[in-house]
Amino acid sequence: MPPIKVIGGGLAGCEAAWQIASRGIPVHLYEMRPLHRSPAHRTGDLAELVCSNSLKSNRVDRAGGLLKAELKLAGSLLIRLAEEASIPGGSSLCVDRLEYARLVTKSIEDNGNITVFRDEITSLPSDPSEGPAIIATGPLTSDALAADIERLLGEGALAFYDAISPTIEAGSIDWKKVFIQDRYGDQETGSYVNCPLQKEEYLTLVESLRTGGTVSPHHFEEENLFEACLPVEVLASRGDRTLAFGPMRPVGLSDPGTGRRPYAVVQLRPENRGRTLFGMVGFQTKLRQPEQERIFRMIPGLERAVFERLGSIHRNTFINAPALLDQFQRACSAPWLSFAGQITGVEGYVESIAGGAMSGIYTAWEILGNTPCPPPEFTMIGALLGRLSSTPRGGFQPVNAQFGLLPPLEGQRLGKAARKEAMAERALKHMRAYLADIPS
Repeated sequence: MPPIKVIGGGLAGCEAAWQIASRGIPVHLYEMRPLHRSPAHRTGDLAELVCSNSLKSNRVDRAGGLLKAELKLAGSLLIRLAEEASIPGGSSLCVDRLEYARLVTKSIEDNGNITVFRDEITSLPSDPSEGPAIIATGPLTSDALAADIERLLGEGALAFYDAISPTIEAGSIDWKKVFIQDRYGDQETGSYVNCPLQKEEYLTLVESLRTGGTVSPHHFEEENLFEACLPVEVLASRGDRTLAFGPMRPVGLSDPGTGRRPYAVVQLRPENRGRTLFGMVGFQTKLRQPEQERIFRMIPGLERAVFERLGSIHRNTFINAPALLDQFQRACSAPWLSFAGQITGVEGYVESIAGGAMSGIYTAWEILGNTPCPPPEFTMIGALLGRLSSTPRGGFQPVNAQFGLLPPLEGQRLGKAARKEAMAERALKHMRAYLADIPS
């Protein structure tokens, strides 16, 4: 049988290629790096993470945790390798970025059914007789390929800014002014470094964020920020206490120096196993680089911070999926072409892996002579991808996994925690039944 083309070697593309290859079907995986760099990537490895190093909570009563649990049932390569490359992160699955990318690259390149081509694809496969192809080029799809996607779909791809948080060298942190503790964990234990702020320090920081100079958009880019990933300065502009109830919330923390909960905190999360680098949690930004250094050094403990990487912004292109893709992530106008990952409008690492997994499973299902069907709506994967084929009110914006996507429980009146646990149990039961019917 002819190889299936998968274009894009990010999370979704690698997972799609793996799901197809694991069913004995040959795959040609195309990745333009390192020959052609993107504005955000730093290496030529596959599946390089460019924003956070966290794949969200491991708890199944959290949306990200449930999504990962379903993917593990589906034999996800990317989730298994994330666990191998994990570093302490409280209840979250955090990874050493470089190790994770190396593990994924080696697993894909060592697979006998996958051939990796380091080449930029500038136009979509146009001959359906060559078999199906999967486009998983992510939010940084090259200009040439993006233009061809627009030509095919007949409706402009949308764009919004995706902001990256700064990374700080551990040796530059003033450890006397910070404390290590996970939320609701024992004092002085945990993975997160907490920079505590008193009220006046917090308000001064908020005002500086509001007035800091930001990077101006290019004339051809329309700013359309995703509500779940807003730059920290945008949150600051929404009110004095917005950050204190958002990424700087102090709940579940107690400063051992005072014995009390701080007014606000800036949390730092380890970026690698050696804990030599720490990322600023929730501090994605489009501030100019000199402004970042000036403002972020106002945070207690970061007065002499050395930034291994400052925050930045980049274009994030995604398709108006409800109007242009079917329930299997195939282009309505060219059903031999599937799209997977962030380019379809899912937002988040695990969500991208889920999109890639299902696109690969659907494609393999058809190649093996079967009619695919989507996962049940009771599963997080089914609910998430189902959102892509339905038109929400107010237009389409990228979507994260969330329990609000799942159908409510029938005939049960439970508290919030018990309700999520019951919904997670129901989801995993339906996912096991669904996977039992997939040809392998």
